Amino acid sequence: MALTVYNSMTRTKEPFETIEPGVVRMYVCGVTVYSDAHIGHARAFITFDIIRRYLEWIGYTVHHAQNFTDVDDKIINRARELGITEQELTDRLIADWAEETAALNIMPATVYPRATQEIPEIIEMIEGLIKLEHAYVVEGGDVNYRVASFPEYGKLSGRKLEDMMAGARIEVDPRKEHPMDFALWKAAKPGELAWDSPWGPGRPGWHIECSVMAREHLGNNIDIHGGGEDLVFPHHENEIAQSEAFPENRPFARYWMHNGLLQFSGDKMSKSIGNLINIRDLIANGDARSFRLMALQTLYRAPLTYTDEGLEAARRGLERLDLAMRGFNTPSGEPSPEMATTLADAEKRFRDAMDDDFNTPIATSVLFDLSRVANRADGDDKAHAQAKLAELAGVLGLELRAPQTSGAGDAGPFIDLLLEIREQLRAQKNWQLSDAIRDGLAERGVTVEDSPTGATWRRRD
Repeated sequence: MALTVYNSMTRTKEPFETIEPGVVRMYVCGVTVYSDAHIGHARAFITFDIIRRYLEWIGYTVHHAQNFTDVDDKIINRARELGITEQELTDRLIADWAEETAALNIMPATVYPRATQEIPEIIEMIEGLIKLEHAYVVEGGDVNYRVASFPEYGKLSGRKLEDMMAGARIEVDPRKEHPMDFALWKAAKPGELAWDSPWGPGRPGWHIECSVMAREHLGNNIDIHGGGEDLVFPHHENEIAQSEAFPENRPFARYWMHNGLLQFSGDKMSKSIGNLINIRDLIANGDARSFRLMALQTLYRAPLTYTDEGLEAARRGLERLDLAMRGFNTPSGEPSPEMATTLADAEKRFRDAMDDDFNTPIATSVLFDLSRVANRADGDDKAHAQAKLAELAGVLGLELRAPQTSGAGDAGPFIDLLLEIREQLRAQKNWQLSDAIRDGLAERGVTVEDSPTGATWRRRD
């Protein structure tokens, strides 16, 4: 099957076709660097890392731009609290981001534009919007976008302009022609970071920077624009209005892709609730790979519910995959016909899942199937199964690590066989025998844990 992608604009899955054959231009909205990055950010950027990895694996060249918002009210206020300059704050957090994403095995973007490094281009675009009467200057030096000038405003979020005011964060400003008009340029307040412009000292608004950076680094039209679903409105809606005000920028993006948000037992992660977990804490606990597996087991468009139990299940699943790599050696010859057929079938199921809008839960289940194949095989067939497992796991950004010791020793394949028999017994509702296998393994120091992807096992220390 050919790759299909869910387009947030059309709310349907569509065949994936790029503007330039074989090339993908992808822009992903980055972080506002005013505080430590958290696991909600990790979920978002793992999502687009996986998308990029798969596109490259199937032969595309991906040009990936991801911005840093490094001038913003939050940044200014946080720098004042710490008694440092805005640049000192943002430079430190950007350096931290590079270390943290590397630990999460997120590939570096092709380019990381920063708002403060794009000021001339931002001013140029604002001047163009004013000339086309899509923007206007108000008393005091602010420049606002005129939403009424763009008839399609609201097409991404599905909202009508007259209905948008309810529930939106609207600054009460009598200088606006329409309450939903938004700032392209903000006049500087005393002591604030500012740049000279035709309208006086000031700084860019939040939305304009992404329109400019996408155009400057990827061109007038891009293939994929990504971000969290919380950016659909108003950020991405405003980006479209700004960008497509210029006819040559239509459509601004062919595919709009949004990941679901991270939740804690149904609650959105929030500083006000106090349920943030920083990426650095996740890494310090040795759970970077486990969190990635946890994210893979939920479709990227769905909310990801974080629980300690869920992370522990991912740890055990990762241990199971790692154990399947024990004793790995590079294959020395061709696999047997039976193994070649098994591995070809596994890769097809993996591709079919990923071609269906990057369905990582199904793709991940193929990895666990391959781990059982590797555990049962021996000789060069075993090496081929392990190599395929490592390859497909790598497409998902999972680096498997063969244990230094054999863990369960030579008993591993036999334990896997017992668990397969146990699964058959459970399907037949033969609870007595299935429990007997579990309890018997427990008496021998092997803990069996059931999960949506199947039973996993581990040796107790």
